[in-house]
Amino acid sequence: MNSHNPSEGPKNSPAKKRRFLTAEKKFQIYLEAQANDKPVGELLRREGLYSTDLARIRQQVKEGALQRLSAKPGKPQNQVDTEAYDALKGELQDKERALADLAVELAILRKKTSGGSWVR
Repeated sequence: MNSHNPSEGPKNSPAKKRRFLTAEKKFQIYLEAQANDKPVGELLRREGLYSTDLARIRQQVKEGALQRLSAKPGKPQNQVDTEAYDALKGELQDKERALADLAVELAILRKKTSGGSWVR
């Protein structure tokens, strides 16, 4: 007597692991799907993908191509990470405060030395 209990099914079957495809593998799948020599369904079965996965890969390829093609010619600008940006911003604020303090001190010294006028 084999009684099948649906609640026991997931316990006995191994959990599916999520696959992470590299950019190169995604591009290879994209190129194979674009070639009309084999059915797309065969490619999806072979790679263990769904049609939504292929649609997502196609969208990513399109976005990447548009981003790369819209780049202006010349040397690419250097990107600064957030931590370095915050450190530089804090340093700039400190220097601006110090400059403001020195400007106040200079104004006080000028008043003392020249009798209150800014012009010597």
